[in-house]
Amino acid sequence: MEARPVLPDAITAHVDDPRRRLVDQTLKRFQYRPDALIEVLHVAQGAYGFLGEELLSHIACQLNIPESQILGVATFYHAFALRPRGEHCCIVCTGTACYVKGGGEIVKALEAAYGIQAGQTTPDGRVSLGTARCLGTCSQAPLLMIDNTALGHEVVEGIAGRVAAALGKSSSGREPGS
Repeated sequence: MEARPVLPDAITAHVDDPRRRLVDQTLKRFQYRPDALIEVLHVAQGAYGFLGEELLSHIACQLNIPESQILGVATFYHAFALRPRGEHCCIVCTGTACYVKGGGEIVKALEAAYGIQAGQTTPDGRVSLGTARCLGTCSQAPLLMIDNTALGHEVVEGIAGRVAAALGKSSSGREPGS
């Protein structure tokens, strides 16, 4: 096994963090192979909840691959987040079938209802709104996921209320859009 590079103080300060130890154990288990990137990112995301800049830099250093490559992978897959996510996650499919059947309009309606753009989280941290190129269930287009629950054959009319109902209540304590 090859020797690992010496890490800067800002990174080594995290060695006592159990989350960092978990990531480092995963890196070691996969023998620091670059082809283990996705597995390492999954473990890191699970441990931290998101993939922060410093964490991505650490992984890049350990796998000896460019940070730009890691960022490309992390932004390609909707399962990875570069910022902390809200308590609940709403992902709207914007793949071709969903988009043609109104997915884009659903995104716009939810952005207006929650006062955020896709890729953002409400100020209270309750809801994150995102999009995905394809959720793989085109027969239910347009589709959105609320946490791990799929809502298929959706229409823009009343979507904010249906999302709020799926969440239990809206992120602001009021009905979205009111």
